[in-house]
Amino acid sequence: MNRFLISAAHKSSGKTMVSIGLCAALAARGHVVQPFKKGPDYIDPMWLSQAAGHACFNLDLYLMERDDIVATFAQHSAEVNLVEGNKGLYDGLALDGSNSNAALAKLLDLPVILVIDARGMTRGIAPLILGYQAFDRDINIAGVILNNLGGRRHESKLRQVIEHYTDVPVIGAIQHDERLSIVERHLGLMPSNESHVANLKIKQIGEAIAEQVDLDKLLALSQKEPLAIPHKAEVSPLPCGEKVKIGIARDRSFGFYYADDLEALEAAGAELVPFDTLRDANLPEVDALYIGGGFPETCATELEANITLRTQIKQAIENGMPAYAECGGLMYLSRGIEFEGRNYQMVGAIPGDVKMHAKPIGRGYVHLKEDAAHPWPRPDASAKQIKAHEFHYSSLENLPPDARYAYRVERGFGIDGERDGLILHNLLASYTHLRTIGSCYWATRFVAFIRRMKEQGSKSVLKNEISK
Repeated sequence: MNRFLISAAHKSSGKTMVSIGLCAALAARGHVVQPFKKGPDYIDPMWLSQAAGHACFNLDLYLMERDDIVATFAQHSAEVNLVEGNKGLYDGLALDGSNSNAALAKLLDLPVILVIDARGMTRGIAPLILGYQAFDRDINIAGVILNNLGGRRHESKLRQVIEHYTDVPVIGAIQHDERLSIVERHLGLMPSNESHVANLKIKQIGEAIAEQVDLDKLLALSQKEPLAIPHKAEVSPLPCGEKVKIGIARDRSFGFYYADDLEALEAAGAELVPFDTLRDANLPEVDALYIGGGFPETCATELEANITLRTQIKQAIENGMPAYAECGGLMYLSRGIEFEGRNYQMVGAIPGDVKMHAKPIGRGYVHLKEDAAHPWPRPDASAKQIKAHEFHYSSLENLPPDARYAYRVERGFGIDGERDGLILHNLLASYTHLRTIGSCYWATRFVAFIRRMKEQGSKSVLKNEISK
């Protein structure tokens, strides 16, 4: 098998473009490519999944235990395994580098392919590479890919310098080409589910990478024996039961879902039934709703226009249908979204108004303490700290003073800086993005809650029939 980490000297070096292109180029050659992404990001994994043809899994040294990371990687490994880092190779929150890209490379025994933005560089590229090698001798920088080159002469000079001063092979040299760029917005790249030309863009990038990167050399440098799968604790001590159907919003507005969360929902007994908030006039026949993150503000006109579906969702929630919404989903369920000088009507299940801001309101890792009001079943009474993530440019305002919440925010912002997880009927809506890892087995708890509500509904119906 092959495995390697695509990293860089610093952010915005082109590693995501290179990663997408490598996935596409290797898949086009007939290889089975499994992508992974370091950190909590949703958008890059969407592009990597589309390019590779296989769902990308996130590996997060802040949120996940080491054994969970190794197990996730080993269980989903394929013929070629590409891990895209975030920021620079040695960047991370911890001073000791324990949650850096380099730490992930050590943990998973990943040869590192360093993508270097070489604009304006010549001889200075040598001390950069030598410094990255010397900083941590346990890191195997197996090769470099030069990006944003200014022509063949520039490429030739860089190759000579690197060959003369270092022992690191150049496995690729990518000329500057505006056609290879992907539109960015405040949260990074535009999600692939919003781009009408995503497949064409991926094909274009893949062809450019295939022409300018030595894929055979990459595969030769990244051959490794498979990792052993460590013992991994059960995802949840909650038992499975009757199957339930969960309607999941999957369209241009909502696409932020972790692959392992979807697997966990299905493993707990859920059938995921996709629906389109932009085009579907009616909800599918389901027992619950799951509306994840996304950018509803960019599709606000279309969401507002789909009055029938908005009405059905509001009625379903007010009638007690279990529902879970994160960030963009919370925004959609509010009364409306104020964006670029206009107010757009939304579902109205949440008695609050969303306002978009120029700067982030909540950004980064979150620590939550679960409140006793949390509606989902748990096997013990202890309220554990939950580590999660948030990234939102919106705020939820004008909520009633007696609003109930599921979490106290110990790190981060949430809804108001102190609380998150708004509870209404059987809806739980938060700005925080949860992940089913470690002791945060939210997916199985949500399914157990749906099952409980379904059973209670059946009992109520039976009681009414008997009373007649």
